[in-house]
Amino acid sequence: MLKTALKPRWILSLILAMAIAALFVLLSQWQFSRSQDSAPPPPSATEQVRPLTEVFTPGVPMTAGIADQMVRMEGRFLPDTTFLVQTRLQGDREGLWVVSAFEVNGDQPAVLPVVHGWVPDVQAGSAVPAPAGAATVEGRLLPTEAPVVRQPVEGQIPTLSVAHLMNLWGVPSAYSGFVVSAETVLDGAIVEPEPPLEPVRVGPQPQETPLNWLNIFYAVEWFVFAGFAFFLWWRLVADDHRRTLEEEQDRQDSLLNEPTTDEVRT
Repeated sequence: MLKTALKPRWILSLILAMAIAALFVLLSQWQFSRSQDSAPPPPSATEQVRPLTEVFTPGVPMTAGIADQMVRMEGRFLPDTTFLVQTRLQGDREGLWVVSAFEVNGDQPAVLPVVHGWVPDVQAGSAVPAPAGAATVEGRLLPTEAPVVRQPVEGQIPTLSVAHLMNLWGVPSAYSGFVVSAETVLDGAIVEPEPPLEPVRVGPQPQETPLNWLNIFYAVEWFVFAGFAFFLWWRLVADDHRRTLEEEQDRQDSLLNEPTTDEVRT
């Protein structure tokens, strides 16, 4: 069989099989690398309060390295921009978030939604005074939520989607995220949430690195394909070798069956 495998066409086929297998192995490694999501930034980084304008830019998608960061920002609350975000849990209680638009100071002022707190129902939310004027806000920066299509309710939104709020507020520029307020300073004084408004506490992300089993399955699949490329080459060589042996056997049989000179004379 070695003699058959050393034929030029099978050597070229082996080189092709090796190239295909190498490609499949690279795809397998890529899928393995994708199967393990990157761990969130450690609390030693996210819990250090940083100016918002140093870590985030308006209109730019939020990355995993920015999300969950504690930030501080200066600006002003825009009037008549308060909305209630539906279906928000506070422990085991369901209620709403109170959110309003905050225009961040900077070379290019942009709006960022700020979550002031949680209320148990719409009536309690309507009793919460809307902040107004210049302020300094410190809180946790979180990514925008995906919009959800539901029956519209006046003064309420189904998710904290920045794109949706931009349309409702009519603002030209916004950050693609929101801040859950941990401390708000108005006129030099800290504004504490008062009943019925309750503060929303968002801690740092757990330091877990989840596995994506679908990517692992694809990685194993590509590795199997790489092995199959060599198996297919070996099978083709084996078939060629078998045909060669059969042809050789047929030739030998034909020689044995040919009549001798004496038989021909007879």
